[in-house]
Amino acid sequence: MNRSLADTPIDRLARFISDLGYGSIPESVVAKTKVHIADTLGAAIAGARSQEFASTLQAMHPAGSTQLWGTSLAGSSRDSAFINGVAAHAFELDDAGGCDHSGAVIMPAVFSALYEVAQPVDGKRMITAVVAGYDAGRRILEAAGGYDAHNGIGWHSTGTCGTFAAAAAVANLLGLDASATRDAMTLATSLSSGLWAFIHDGSQAKKLHAGRAAEGGLLAALLAAKGFAGPSRVFDDVWGGFFTSFNKSACQPDLLAEGLGDVWKVNRAVLKPYASCRGAHSAVDALDDLLGETARAPDEIARIGLRMSGMLANMCSAKVAGAMAPTQMSLPYALAARCAFGTAGLQAYTEGRRQHPDVQAMMERIDISVDASMDAMAEPVVTLTFLDGVTVERMVPRATGSAERPMSPPAVAAKFRELAAMSLPEDQVETLWRRLGSLEEISDCTEIEALMAGHAETLQTLR
Repeated sequence: MNRSLADTPIDRLARFISDLGYGSIPESVVAKTKVHIADTLGAAIAGARSQEFASTLQAMHPAGSTQLWGTSLAGSSRDSAFINGVAAHAFELDDAGGCDHSGAVIMPAVFSALYEVAQPVDGKRMITAVVAGYDAGRRILEAAGGYDAHNGIGWHSTGTCGTFAAAAAVANLLGLDASATRDAMTLATSLSSGLWAFIHDGSQAKKLHAGRAAEGGLLAALLAAKGFAGPSRVFDDVWGGFFTSFNKSACQPDLLAEGLGDVWKVNRAVLKPYASCRGAHSAVDALDDLLGETARAPDEIARIGLRMSGMLANMCSAKVAGAMAPTQMSLPYALAARCAFGTAGLQAYTEGRRQHPDVQAMMERIDISVDASMDAMAEPVVTLTFLDGVTVERMVPRATGSAERPMSPPAVAAKFRELAAMSLPEDQVETLWRRLGSLEEISDCTEIEALMAGHAETLQTLR
């Protein structure tokens, strides 16, 4: 059921998403989008080796023709969107700064949608759909008051706002008109879910949020394509509306459409070099900077002080070195692993290293304090006190992987190769990397899906 559009913020966003074409996207935005596509696919291919992937696979018994990345298996479009979304978020190496984890939500949805269209989808169309998804996902989070306001009351925006992002991306890929695109995005709000309760016991539930959002967004767009109507007033100030239900403080619906075509929200997204909650990344950078500038070794550290906001403390201040999921949410573990092993990458989170006595000993030397005067989204202040009494302090405002502190192209490529090689043969990894680098030249994106077929299901699960 198509209904006429007015001039509300969601109507303007729907028109923009529906009309968006490759030719209107700046070259710099295309280039950044390609990096995020490759980065997400690398994370997901590696994630096929995760316990979360294995458990989801066993529970769902998928069957169909849509690729489960990194494996020789396939499922229905919806099942594959869900399972590939879980895999993309499994090792905490997918991007952040969007809805929050936009890549892990959008890429599984749009690649599953390839099998829902009559004609082959070329690389330019894929890039355009991904740009649309990043734009929509960040806009709804900002309109809901931003990360602090929305997540601070217990919602995990990857699940709640990510569904909206995936729906917008798939709507663009399917070529839906503006009215159906609005229906896709408004229907997505009825499929939004995800709570921060996982943080209290290290539950694996967080990984489901990306998969559920990918599947929910895909479903919302497919329903809209068949005339299923969404709630037209869901973004109004009404009982049962998205903003009134998901946020207690003032929202800004106008931000859904502010700067459309001028401000590209994918530029706000950041890469993750470390296999931990993004809240830990600035602290790892600060530790690296301080050790480098003082020419000191980690074994010269007597104490590490961490001063942080209450919100960050709630998210990742626990000293955990047990199961993979809760350990990846631990800022103290990330610092201790960097000191013990020289890295906070995925190799620092193997079962043997999580139990390593050097990590335990370093975490005992970390002192944590909550500063009530700090803004909720402020990065932590790291203080190193060395054995000779020298003390140095640093706060890194934007972590590595951001626009202010970007990962170098070789580092981005190295991350992709390391992760993809966990499930794919080396020569296939190189072919996939090259093809993703020239994605705009590909005539049929199922070629990319074929290159992501691997053998992860026959390999040891990383726990």
